[in-house]
Amino acid sequence: MKRFLYFLGFALIVLLVFWLGKQFGSRSVSQQVLSNSTMVREIAELASLEVQGVASIKRSNLEHDGGWADNFKKLFLENTIWVSIPYLAKYGVDVNEKNFRVSVTDKKITVQLPAPHLLSYELKVNKMETANRKGWLLTQDDETYTAVQKKLYQTSREQLAGNAIYLQQSKDKIKKIITRYYQPFLQDHTLEIVFDDGSSAPELR
Repeated sequence: MKRFLYFLGFALIVLLVFWLGKQFGSRSVSQQVLSNSTMVREIAELASLEVQGVASIKRSNLEHDGGWADNFKKLFLENTIWVSIPYLAKYGVDVNEKNFRVSVTDKKITVQLPAPHLLSYELKVNKMETANRKGWLLTQDDETYTAVQKKLYQTSREQLAGNAIYLQQSKDKIKKIITRYYQPFLQDHTLEIVFDDGSSAPELR
């Protein structure tokens, strides 16, 4: 009987030690995951949004007012050019030690990030399509095409850099991926993702 009681007591001690080790060990691991700012930083940098589309421009020396001068120019001096080029744009965040921080309390996780912006913009010149219409007195001018392409790049890049829809989609993608990383801890924590332009994701549980 005593041997059985000793065995039972020993087994209970082993189980208690195992349980305590598991509890404290898992807390340690959980705290490392919660506070692993390096991992979250890499996640944020990799969560870039790619956008594909076609940029186009038309340049013409016609007024299209229906007047005789415009009709004369259309016949002899018209110089109308269309250029269309597919593009690839990438939005995301540039993260460094000054504009990024992860703070953890007992009940809340806060991730602070810089606002997303246009990271890169590439024109697929090898897939460019062009068309032109010239008056009888004009000849082909390659420099005109070069100038139009340069103007197309500048204007389309500016438009994409300020595109509120794509910037918001970039934020949403970053929030979604970071939330997925913290999902196992949202049963007892709230998560807030704040961008330095003042916007933030709603607190999640």
